[in-house]
Amino acid sequence: MALIKNVGKAVLGLAVLIGSIGKFAPHLFFDLPFPFSVILWVTTGNSMPMYFMPDAWKEDEIDSWMKDGDLVVATGAKSGTTFMLYCTHQIRTKGTDLDDELFPDVSLATPWMDLKQSRTGSWAEQKDRYNDTVLSNGRKLKEYWDNPAFPFRIFKSHYAPPELPVRKKGGKQIKYLAMARNGLDVAASMTNFYSSHTDEFRKVWGGFPPDISGEDHAADEPPAAVKDMLPTGPMAEIYFGYVKKWWAFRNDPNVLYMHYADVRKDLKGHVSKIAKFLEVDLNQNELDVVTKRCGIEHMKSLPDKFGYKMPLNLDKGLWDSEKDTIVKTGAMVNTGEVGKGKAKFHPKVVEQWRKAEEDMLGDDPDLLNWARNGGKY
Repeated sequence: MALIKNVGKAVLGLAVLIGSIGKFAPHLFFDLPFPFSVILWVTTGNSMPMYFMPDAWKEDEIDSWMKDGDLVVATGAKSGTTFMLYCTHQIRTKGTDLDDELFPDVSLATPWMDLKQSRTGSWAEQKDRYNDTVLSNGRKLKEYWDNPAFPFRIFKSHYAPPELPVRKKGGKQIKYLAMARNGLDVAASMTNFYSSHTDEFRKVWGGFPPDISGEDHAADEPPAAVKDMLPTGPMAEIYFGYVKKWWAFRNDPNVLYMHYADVRKDLKGHVSKIAKFLEVDLNQNELDVVTKRCGIEHMKSLPDKFGYKMPLNLDKGLWDSEKDTIVKTGAMVNTGEVGKGKAKFHPKVVEQWRKAEEDMLGDDPDLLNWARNGGKY
């Protein structure tokens, strides 16, 4: 009996210790091997992915660093984010940055303000360093993302309202470009994306995302990436929450909500539409140049531009801020086919996903149809 009591006390003490770490120093979990690092992170109440943080977008914070007319490319995860970041940069420069001197890396010219760049990073600390950091070439980081030659600045986000404050009046007037994609296409892309991360990035975040390249994606059980995105998974908000939240703002004048399938079908028409939304006048020659540079083939010719660096990282011994990237070279620019996702999975997984779509989005048939197929709304 005494032994049982002692074991019980030990277990209780361990639970209290783990809970305290989860609340006050959760970054310590990342020194543990995967999946224990993530299990302890999640079970102690921390959100996934662990490197997302919404602090920059809070109502009492956003006006301290944003400017009127700034653009937030708030596309859904694996729904053309890098595509739209580069495309909107081409629009703001009217295609004149031919050597991409103003675009050395996507994360420098169009920074991801949701991204926690260090294990113990905070928005307050990163905010200052976005302005003060000097790169190895002697130039300030700020010269790339806040260049006075730009008519507006571009920032990346994967959030949706209410984390992103869409305002009709009051405060800084910010534009939001949101984009959804067929859910099975997102799921298929996400399975590839998990395995596209570098070992250096995984080392920072306790082995996440895991390399699932060895998984049998044709099995009758969902791959890890898909399981994470299902309604019961830790990242359900990344797809279902995103699609539904932006739908409510689709007609807001400060929001352009597009579907990936529509953009791929008519790139020139959507370049023109985005330019109009951003109040950038493109003549016919400029429209042609920008459209060509926004094309997937052109982007594929620039693999070193889309590695996603973390220039603000302070995890010495884990990350080289000048050399390391979040994803492997070329991994962020893929063909991005439309409607091919379901072919990647077992029919049981496809049916499970479709059932999840109906459960999460089916209360609005128009939304469900648009999320799957795009088109006018």
